[in-house]
Amino acid sequence: MEKAGFFEKQFKLSENQTNVRTEVLAGITTFMTMAYILIVNPLILSEAGMDFGAVFTATAVASIIGILIMAFYANLPFAMAPGMGLNAFFAYTVVLGMGYSWQMALTAVLIEGIIFIILTFLNVREAIINAIPMSLKKAVSVGIGLFIALIGLANASVIVPGQGVLVSIGNIKSGDALLALIGLLITGILLAKKVKGALFIGILITTVVGFPLGITKLPESIISLPPSLSPTFLQFDFTQVFSLDMLVVIFTFLFVDLFDTVGTLVGVSTKANMIGEDGKLPRAKQALFADAVGTTVGAALGTSTVTTYVESAAGVAEGGRTGLTSFTTGVLFLIALLFSPIFIMIPGAATAPALILVGLFMLSPIKDLGLEDYTEAIPAFLAIIMMPLAYSISEGIVFGILSYVLLKLLTGKGKEVSALMYVVAVLFILKIIFLGA
Repeated sequence: MEKAGFFEKQFKLSENQTNVRTEVLAGITTFMTMAYILIVNPLILSEAGMDFGAVFTATAVASIIGILIMAFYANLPFAMAPGMGLNAFFAYTVVLGMGYSWQMALTAVLIEGIIFIILTFLNVREAIINAIPMSLKKAVSVGIGLFIALIGLANASVIVPGQGVLVSIGNIKSGDALLALIGLLITGILLAKKVKGALFIGILITTVVGFPLGITKLPESIISLPPSLSPTFLQFDFTQVFSLDMLVVIFTFLFVDLFDTVGTLVGVSTKANMIGEDGKLPRAKQALFADAVGTTVGAALGTSTVTTYVESAAGVAEGGRTGLTSFTTGVLFLIALLFSPIFIMIPGAATAPALILVGLFMLSPIKDLGLEDYTEAIPAFLAIIMMPLAYSISEGIVFGILSYVLLKLLTGKGKEVSALMYVVAVLFILKIIFLGA
């Protein structure tokens, strides 16, 4: 009772119409859908010459710190970890492409994090969230849904890069693709039967089904001490801090992280009915602060930019509404440091069905999109369609906001656009001109 009382007082469960069981289950589901980052992030950053083990530990610890701030300071059900895309930019563009050291890249991430902390206290990031029109907020939710579904389908090789076309169907008769489709059927049945925790249960059953298919492997050990952080801890290089290249790198990190985070917060919050009638997300400033601190601390530990994870939508779909959801996810990241072999055992194909079905859940705001006003409908459509096609939340937002501002301005409805949206649109245009799309 005391524990329930603590959780009730800390996370305001009754006020948010939820309970401990629902929140914990939601947190477990979120973790299951994003635990892949514990392996994928070290794999990508090791390509840049960083120590795999140290990055594994840094990934987990940075995620835990950001998540705990999100849980106790923001009381929101969003989890955090080093962002996909941002880690690829770190390794393949800054280090392998531009020829800079990974220490220089970590320095850029550190500076980005500090800038974000300042912008958060100045309410700049929160103001951008609040300035986005409601039609685009709903569109972002739908676009993220398609994006998540695409991630799930691609992770399980149900769809693969096509020849002459963007994508094509993979080999669905065996391997990961077959397991993912079996899991999709299993989870679909559980959802149709209204089984509580269907996504999480579906992940577990699909993992078990993976044994006879030779996809799920028993771990060699159960417990292992986390690798040392010493190879990456505080490994900064400030010699290039005033160069033009450093400015470009920092701006790119800032841009992608800002609008990925804004898009995730807006999209998942819209799905969870957390957006107020005034179009504002409660405690957005606190959520953005968690993101900024996670990035800064992550750079010190030795990992790329930490951002709010779109897979948080899986937990929200299970009913997660408070910081208890994210706190549960954080605890599991902590446990993963010691029990990493068990979590590594769960194949990506087993979590893919959850991501695909979360894509379905995220489509619901489309019902409220008015299609009669084309100055609202066209930007919403472009935001929705460009997220999966460009494989980027931030690029979808760019297309949505730019088309919204230009269509309103050129059809005599410029007064409907806030001043901040004009500023953001100009920044987008400058980014495209000088840095490319």
